[in-house]
Formats: sequence, C-alpha cells, structure tokens
Amino acid sequence: MGTIVQKFGGSSVADKEGLFRVARIITRTYDQGNNVVVVVSAQGDTTDDLIEKAREITSSPSRREMDMLLTTGEQISCSLLAMTIQELGYPSISLTAWQIPISSDSNYSNARIKKISAERLNRELDQRKIVVVAGFQGINKYDDIATLGRGGSDTTAVALAATLKADLCQIFTDVDGVYTADPRIVPNAKKLPEISYDEMLELATLGAQVLHNRSVEMAKKYNVNLEVVSSFRDLPGTTVKEEVIVMEKMLISGVAKDDHVARISLIGLPDVPGIAFKLFGLLGKKNINVDLILQSVGRDGTKDISFTVSSDNLEDAMQLLKEKYPDKTIEFNDNVSKVSIVGGGMQSNAGVAAKMFEALYNAGININMISTSDIKISVLIDREYSKQAVQCIHEMFFHD
Repeated sequence: MGTIVQKFGGSSVADKEGLFRVARIITRTYDQGNNVVVVVSAQGDTTDDLIEKAREITSSPSRREMDMLLTTGEQISCSLLAMTIQELGYPSISLTAWQIPISSDSNYSNARIKKISAERLNRELDQRKIVVVAGFQGINKYDDIATLGRGGSDTTAVALAATLKADLCQIFTDVDGVYTADPRIVPNAKKLPEISYDEMLELATLGAQVLHNRSVEMAKKYNVNLEVVSSFRDLPGTTVKEEVIVMEKMLISGVAKDDHVARISLIGLPDVPGIAFKLFGLLGKKNINVDLILQSVGRDGTKDISFTVSSDNLEDAMQLLKEKYPDKTIEFNDNVSKVSIVGGGMQSNAGVAAKMFEALYNAGININMISTSDIKISVLIDREYSKQAVQCIHEMFFHD
C-alpha cells in the first residue's frame, strides 16, 4: 500500500459533473489499496469572482482581508468534494490549513510554507479515510490565514507529499501533460513524456501555467515523484524528475510566454560603485522580485538601468522608487511580454540563441531586452506580438 497525493485545479471541480468525475478518479486510486490525500483549488472562476466582489467595496483592500476572502473558495471546493466522495460510498474528511495545520510565514497573498504537521493527516489515513485538503493557504504566527499566491495549490500538494513521504504526487489539470508550448497558442505542440526539475522550474517561472514554480522548486528539493496528468482524459502524462534522457536533436524542451510583466527604467543614475546594489537591495527588502536587467554603458558620469518586475508589483515598485529617487526620471512600460525558450540540450549545442533571434527577425518582431542562462534564453518584446513570437519560435525548433 502506497501514499498518493492528488491535486485538482478549479476547472476540474467546477460543477457537479466535474466533482463526480474527480471523485471517481480518487476512489479508483483508493481501491488500488493506496492512502489518498487530495488537494483542491477553488471552483472555476470563484477566485476571480471574489476579487471582483472586493473591488466593489474598495480599490485597495488590505492583503490580510483579501486572504481571508479568497480562501473561502478552496474551503467550498474541499467540502463539496468530500461530500461527493462520501456519496459514492467512501470515507472522506475535508481539512483546512489550520486544522492540519500548515504553518506559513506572514507575507499575505504570497506566503511560503514553513512546516506541516503530519499527525492529523496520518491519524485520518490510518482510519482509511480519503483526506481532502483546501489548497493555496497556510496559517501564520498570528493565527491568520495567508495565501500562497496564484497556483499555490500545487505547492500545497507537493509540500504534503514531501511531509508524508508519498510515493507519488499527481497534478491533475485540463491538459494531459507538459507540452513544448501552450496547445491553445500552438495547436501542434508536442507532449513531453518527461522533463527535468530544472527545465520545468524555468518554464513555470517563465509563464508556463501547467505547474506553480514554487511547487517544482519544492519537488526538486525533497525529490518528490511528480506527475502532470489530465483530469478529463485517461492518458499518460508527463513525469517531472531529476534527470531525463535528452535526445540529440531536441535542442529545447519548450517555449513559454509571460504577459504579466512590466519594464521599469531609471534614467541618469550616477555611474559609481554600489548603485545597482542599493537599487535592487531596496526592492528586495520589499519582496519585489526583479528579472531581466539591462545596464547601459556609463557616459558623462551617468548610466541607465532597466529591469522587469511582475505586473502585480509594478505599482509598489514605482512608488518605492519615486520616494527613493525623487529627482530622477523613472519610466515604465506595462505593455510588454517575456518570451522564453528552455532546454537542457542548449548546454551542448551552439547557435540556439541565433535560431531564436532568427525566428523573431523573420516575423519582424523587435527585441527590447535579452537574458540568458545555461538552459534558458528570454527576450522582452511588445505584448501585441507575444503569441506570434511563441508560434514562430516553436516552428523554428520543432518543425517536422
């Protein structure tokens, strides 16, 4: 008998039909003799609807109160799913973060899990109950609910799998695995039978919406056996693991885009040591992550620094910078997208960047910023061309 953690997204449990379909997947796993822990997200568009309700009241709700509001979506899902499993004749219990408990830090709206107690979970599993957990949430030192950020239910599932030393953590989605690009943008995208933790982490961080990047980071850290499968079709999925067989002809594993980015530029900063440290240290203290960075060559004692942040952090970053640099010109552009390629095969093959840039050149798409690593190349472009960029880059690398 093994222990399996299964996570289901909002689209999978959006209605009665979905709940019963998911319940049958769960009970089939249970009937195979496994202990089963299930993590669920809020149903369908519930989270967006709750955000809209808050905006009807105020344009700037506190993050604490938003966390209190948004986690009701997961609580509804987990209780309804537990009822559905019971309706099929199986023992089940739903648990929220505070009942387990799942302890987190106090960074409301983007909290990180600090510790999970296995005692309550093991007690319920020993009674052969199917445990349904509300994803996306933790309890901080003030006994307040703190959410884990968009996609945080993936992280909840992997963290539970690590805590329970589960044999397998399955992430059920509306696609049947990890593809070389979003199939909604590139219809002929290819499904990958397996992908490395590092490649999946890069893709998730760069905009691929299959897995939450922090869940992949945690899976790698604790060596969690991770699989992405479909909740709608009984098909083989994609295994995420430490090492994969890289085919000689496969230069990259995927193309991803992120439309939720913004570029900020500081003009005329002093060209002296420590300026970059002070700038990015200031943002780091406020938990504002910076991605692409471009610094101009110093001229006449000054230099310009441009960088990208998440669109969610743009307002806070601009306010912080205007307070710190009131006499400097600070510009932003939130009409940009980051398009990236990822692949372990890039390390041993020259000319990968050139092929990517050639694809963009052929499509007449201008590049604003470039960032590279051993397994990633990212470019910043105008947002109106982001889908076209993904399509032309994918065609360049994956044409038959």
